[in-house]
Amino acid sequence: MSALSSKLQQQEKTASSIETRAPKPYKVLLHNDHYTTMDFVVQVLQEVFHKPRRDAVKIMLHVHHQGIGVAGVYPMQIAEMKVTEVHNRARAAGFPLRCSMEPEE
Repeated sequence: MSALSSKLQQQEKTASSIETRAPKPYKVLLHNDHYTTMDFVVQVLQEVFHKPRRDAVKIMLHVHHQGIGVAGVYPMQIAEMKVTEVHNRARAAGFPLRCSMEPEE
């Protein structure tokens, strides 16, 4: 019985020493260009990033004036999906809208 007890204690120590961490967040960025319409960018922010219209307009204007802006912050896999979805929608609509992601600091 002591061998089994010792083995269980060892497993408990191993299990308790494993750290769990939240996934590293990534910023999804929209880049300004001279061809994509402001209305399309607002639509993307509302439909892909689920932003209320007021927030979508504010982000779009920031992108327009600053050249780049944060559309949202997500775990890596979700951020990758958002970037792909933005690119797919933009190409389907005939716009060169660029979207990228980077680790949040």
